[in-house]
Amino acid sequence: MKNQSSARERLIVRLSVSVLVLCILAGGLAGGILWMIVDPVETPIATPAPPIVNGLDVESGLIAEGDYQLVKAQCTGCHSGKLIAQNRATRAGWLEMIRWMQETQNLWDLGAAESPILDYLSTHYAPGRTSRRAPLEDAGWYDLER
Repeated sequence: MKNQSSARERLIVRLSVSVLVLCILAGGLAGGILWMIVDPVETPIATPAPPIVNGLDVESGLIAEGDYQLVKAQCTGCHSGKLIAQNRATRAGWLEMIRWMQETQNLWDLGAAESPILDYLSTHYAPGRTSRRAPLEDAGWYDLER
C-alpha cells in the first residue's frame, strides 16, 4: 500500500511539473488560460460621466462640445478649466500659449492630441466670443465736486 501511495504521489508531481512546463513552453495560450482560471479578471465598474448643465461641463466649466474631454484631460491637471474659459485666442494664439507652457511650466509634449486640442480651443474660445460687455461710449462723464 505504501508503494502504491508513493507511486501515486510521484505521478501527481510529474503531472504537475508537466503542466507547468507545458504552460511555460506554450507561453501565451496555455499560460493565459491557466492564469484566467487561477486569477479571473474582475469587470471594471463604470463611473458616470460628469453632468452637463447649459452646455457646460460642470466639473471644468468647459463648453461640452467636440473634444472637450480631451482638453479637460490634458489641461485641467495643471490649471482650472476656468482659466481656459476666460481667455480668447486664435489657433496661433493658443499654440503660442501651449508652447509657453511647455517652455516655462513643464507641459509635456501633446503629440497627436495637440491638433484636436487646438481645434477645440480655437473654435470654442476664439477672439470673437466674449462674455464681457461692450465698452461704454458717450457715458456722459461729469466732475464730482468736493
